[in-house]
Amino acid sequence: MTAEPATPLLDTVNTPADLRKLERSQLRQLSDELRSEMIAAVGQTGGHLGSGLGVVELTTAIHYVFNTPDDRLIWDVGHQAYPHKILTGRRDRIRTLRQGGGLSGFTKRSESEYDPFGAAHSSTSISAALGFAVANKLTGQPGKGIAVIGDGAMSAGMAYEAMNNAEQAGNRLIVILNDNDMSIAPPVGGLSSYLARLVSSGQFLGLRELARKFARKLPRPLHNAARKTDEFARGMAMGGTLFEELGFYYVGPIDGHDLDALVPVLENVRDAAEGPCLIHVVTQKGKGYAPAEESADKYHGVAKFDVITGEQKKSSGGPPNYQNVFGETLAKLADTDDRICAITAAMPSGTGVDKFAKAHPDRSFDVGIAEQHAVTFAAGLAAQGMRPFAAIYSTFLQRAFDQVVHDVAIQNLPVRFAIDRAGLVGADGATHAGSFDVTYLATLPNMVVMAAADEAELVHMTYTAALHDSGPIAFRYPRGAGTGVAMPETPKQLEIGKGRIVREGSKVAILSLGTRLAEALKAADQLDAKGLSATVADMRFAKPLDEDLIRRLATSHDVVITLEEGSIGGLGAHVLTLASDEGLLDTGLKIRTMRLPDLFQDHDAPEKQYDEAGLNAPHIVDTVLKALDKENLGHNSAGVEEARA
Repeated sequence: MTAEPATPLLDTVNTPADLRKLERSQLRQLSDELRSEMIAAVGQTGGHLGSGLGVVELTTAIHYVFNTPDDRLIWDVGHQAYPHKILTGRRDRIRTLRQGGGLSGFTKRSESEYDPFGAAHSSTSISAALGFAVANKLTGQPGKGIAVIGDGAMSAGMAYEAMNNAEQAGNRLIVILNDNDMSIAPPVGGLSSYLARLVSSGQFLGLRELARKFARKLPRPLHNAARKTDEFARGMAMGGTLFEELGFYYVGPIDGHDLDALVPVLENVRDAAEGPCLIHVVTQKGKGYAPAEESADKYHGVAKFDVITGEQKKSSGGPPNYQNVFGETLAKLADTDDRICAITAAMPSGTGVDKFAKAHPDRSFDVGIAEQHAVTFAAGLAAQGMRPFAAIYSTFLQRAFDQVVHDVAIQNLPVRFAIDRAGLVGADGATHAGSFDVTYLATLPNMVVMAAADEAELVHMTYTAALHDSGPIAFRYPRGAGTGVAMPETPKQLEIGKGRIVREGSKVAILSLGTRLAEALKAADQLDAKGLSATVADMRFAKPLDEDLIRRLATSHDVVITLEEGSIGGLGAHVLTLASDEGLLDTGLKIRTMRLPDLFQDHDAPEKQYDEAGLNAPHIVDTVLKALDKENLGHNSAGVEEARA
């Protein structure tokens, strides 16, 4: 059941300009209606819920006080921006969130002028806001750069790199630290809200600047003592010393749900004369919706749900999810191998490391949103004789590529990379698709790269990686449920660089890497029906290649098709390089590579994404027929169009 809320005040607000016409006394009602509208919308679409609920009042206050979009507002991460979307002219489309052709689940520049910077990976907001602020300063424009960054995102080094450089922006940069989990400061109350308003006021800032000017005329020891006394006094009361050392004027903590406290502070900071400012706001994830408040993860990501009861739409069962297969397998292996440990970068449940952590808490490490550190930490563990598994989403491992190269591959350290969310990811879209991992890993000397065709293969690859002590090794697997194959009672160690023949034929060879294997087998059936006998090989390894298998298939078949759910530069490129180096193409052999297209695919249902990418069985058949220049090509192309429809 999805109840449509009554929103008489929100109905009058289409843009922030409308919001700024309201009386301050009306903001409470508007926030309540905004929260109800968001709950109703996400109940219909699914998506990120708890984080957006926690920033309803903050969103309202920011747009009320600042002149958006001229003041550039950046959300870190963008999944907390659903209330922002509702207030910035997109309410009529809010029930299309994460649907094909609908609104993105994150901020997106092409979607609205109120989204000045796309943010789907964390910890980028301060750097981007600094860029906007400095650009305005250099060109004489009045706009500010405002970054709203969560306490989790503040665990990444990039946030501090930006803050260390922030003084160049002067008073045009404002950072709002949304503290909703780590409890950086003690609980807030009336006193701390009063202090926040006081220290952000023009009178206090004026007195403080006067004191600074006076202190500069003192001998240096007294000058330094005065500065330290000022910082220490406010640091004792409000925990801001760290941010002061980075050049920010610190205000907080304040209650992020108390509009009477929040609005005056934002107004004071907006009108401050000099220097970047950090406002520490404490919020409650899932605020205002009992099922979310009572949930352990505060309803971070949800399926469609009943707004009245909070009950989410349950899956109908079926095969286990890949991340759970990995986590449970690794936990079992660690039962008999005390060198195995697991590292995740703030995604324990998403990667399956939570399963491992329950069994082996002393060997499980969640390092926060710090993928660079995670990789080098794993390298240090490996150098000391441990068997570390760095379980990181493909799209997030990109953030640590230098560490993979410099700290792992060059030193040939046996770090095991468990790469989750490999390939297309449906509703999360281009920012979270694992499109590039095979390409960026298989170029590296010393690296072994595997791809699981199904959940049983994932068990074997996890075990193989655990035993691989001669250098780095990576294995990729997709989001979601497995294919339903029988699970092995005991894992087996795979021979490095060796694939397997799944189906034997004579005319066409399909070399599949990863979970498109099922589509390859469907295509083989369709080709057989056309009199084209097809071999299907599960290559298992993108690096090292099974060169013997490739040579055998290339010299005994007319057409070789490579199939992978990754970008150009992966399996297909490596097979073509081998064929070119060894003169296999001179024999008349036809090789065609099938891979993800050279574009960033928008969010949509997975089956539609695969069809757009041309990686389904009809496309495989069509590619073979084109290579063979068959007369019935037109008929099959019609079949592809029918599949797309």
